Amino acid sequence: MEKYARIVQRLVKSFKEVVIKQIPRSENIRADALSKLVSTCFDHLSKKVLVELLKERSIDERKVNTLTTSKCTWMNPLIEYLQHDLLPESHEEDRKIRVKAPSYVLVDEELYRKGFTTPWLKCVDEAKGKKALQEAYTG
Repeated sequence: MEKYARIVQRLVKSFKEVVIKQIPRSENIRADALSKLVSTCFDHLSKKVLVELLKERSIDERKVNTLTTSKCTWMNPLIEYLQHDLLPESHEEDRKIRVKAPSYVLVDEELYRKGFTTPWLKCVDEAKGKKALQEAYTG
């Protein structure tokens, strides 16, 4: 977001006048529809919203949180599904994995949660998460 902010600040200088006005989402159909773009299904969007799929990223740099995973965790079924299309035998668990899977991606055999307006987040187990929190608080 910092790169986008710098680009906007540079572009604002080229205008004679700039007005920024916050419109409540309840009064802005387009913003509400855009907030729903995180979903993989576009059927629920109003026909007033135009969706453009970009073939290239607008900013080359990809920021991710860098931690690693280990052993059997909540991520294993997602990883197995994304790598090998393997699903749990339970119909309910099968459905959960299929619903969650579009929000995740494997990069170099590491699981990341994709974000529409945020950097991708590297998924970690409980031990690595606690370690990261301790490092963040101790500096």
